[in-house]
Amino acid sequence: MTVHRLSRTEARRVAVRAQLLQKERPTDLLDLVRHLTMLQLDPTAAIAPNADLVAWSRLGSSYAPAELTAALEKRRLIELAAMLRPAEDLALYRAQMAAWPGTGKLRDWQVSLREWVRANDACRRDILDRLGSSGPLTSRELPDTCAVPWSSTGWTNNKNVIKLLDIMVARGEVAIAGRRGRERLWDLASRVYPDDPVVPAAEAARVRDERRLRSLGIARARAAESPTEAWDVGEAGEPAVVEGVKGTWRVHPVYLDQPLSGRAFPGRAALLSPFDRLVHDRRRTLELFDFDYQLEMYKPAAKRRWGYFALPILYGDRLVGKLDATADRKAGLLRVHAIHQDVPFTKVISAAVHREINDLARWLKVDPSLPG
Repeated sequence: MTVHRLSRTEARRVAVRAQLLQKERPTDLLDLVRHLTMLQLDPTAAIAPNADLVAWSRLGSSYAPAELTAALEKRRLIELAAMLRPAEDLALYRAQMAAWPGTGKLRDWQVSLREWVRANDACRRDILDRLGSSGPLTSRELPDTCAVPWSSTGWTNNKNVIKLLDIMVARGEVAIAGRRGRERLWDLASRVYPDDPVVPAAEAARVRDERRLRSLGIARARAAESPTEAWDVGEAGEPAVVEGVKGTWRVHPVYLDQPLSGRAFPGRAALLSPFDRLVHDRRRTLELFDFDYQLEMYKPAAKRRWGYFALPILYGDRLVGKLDATADRKAGLLRVHAIHQDVPFTKVISAAVHREINDLARWLKVDPSLPG
């Protein structure tokens, strides 16, 4: 197979197009999620919840968060492992669930999880019985009859029901059926997931890799493990090398049929969530975009370079800066603390970025408040 040779500019344009961040915007939320494959959930809402912020950055201020709520209530989107996924995609995970905690030689942590669940099998069955008769319920409404407590140095220490529910999701036994306020509602998976034919594990993994590459455009075949969604794509797509970057990549061929060079790239300005898939893999972001970025909300304020929840700023095929802003809903303001320029902004870039800031404020139904 031919190895495609791409410049960094061409690789970036593939990535931007794949993430639906070029000038022509998508118009439908469900089609957007199907293409991106998922929207990541995160409790941080310094500006807006991540799922909504990612949707707004693509759809624009015509997008209403109520659309996402309705899609969840109608079970067109389903929450799985802190991701909102198209309901039909659950068939790609059921075989993996049935094989929990894995196949072949298990790692030590997988063995430990299996043994802990076995030790608490009576509690697992008690939870299934309660959900079967009274679900959906919050975790606090479920019985904790665990014989062996969950031991952890983190916040989950002795949080037996919560930990067991997470494992039961991974096993395909229970599912998140909705939310009551910020609390998750749990129910039997058979009541939540579509009754679609299960895709065999090997085929499902291949399809997930192909869809992930289509949403990313260009990615590594192998990458470091991620606690959320994988960054690598296996053998999906076709091999490629990027000028000035070591190693090989995989590129989705659908983007190679479009013009990638010259000045005619139909880009635009966009304000991105720190969890946006264009920048989520920080190593890929540095290699392709030469963009140094970290989410700094866990750092002491004095050690932050860009701000608590700085938004990467995209312009065309370049990541050009960071927006340090917070939504002060009580005051009715989008407070812009700073606009950090990684490259000097031209008048055109500056005007485009300010239009996006104004659009973000309009979508949030607040007024923009800029420094100075």
